[in-house]
Amino acid sequence: MFDELSHYTNTDHFFFKPTDSLGKVCNAPADKSGVYLIYALQRGRIELVYIGRSGEVKPDGSLFIRRAGLGGIKDRLVNGKQFGAARRNSWKQQMNIEGIEALDIYWYVTHNDDYVDCPKVLENKLISKYIAIYGHLPIWNNEL
Repeated sequence: MFDELSHYTNTDHFFFKPTDSLGKVCNAPADKSGVYLIYALQRGRIELVYIGRSGEVKPDGSLFIRRAGLGGIKDRLVNGKQFGAARRNSWKQQMNIEGIEALDIYWYVTHNDDYVDCPKVLENKLISKYIAIYGHLPIWNNEL
């Protein structure tokens, strides 16, 4: 669905179940910025529930990395707030409420020595494409 992500080579994914420690299973880099897609696995179905990002390009053209060296995409996934608390806690609760068996979290680093793509711009592009296809935001995205 998102061809825009196909040229990123520093990418991976991991599964998170309500019984897991998010900090332990998260394999996203702590020193890079990028975007991530969260899929819910529920009753044999897979649904994209969230599109997010970590970092942005500053006005001077340099890349802002969330707590560079200590955070990056990993920090945003584990410690970022959603549903009123840090994701390491709130996702477990939300998964139990919705009957979600696991989350499959894909992350993409949007910069290297050859290019610096702004995660914020890419996130907005992905959300716009999702809305064009489905007519609404992914269910865990509150706003653009």
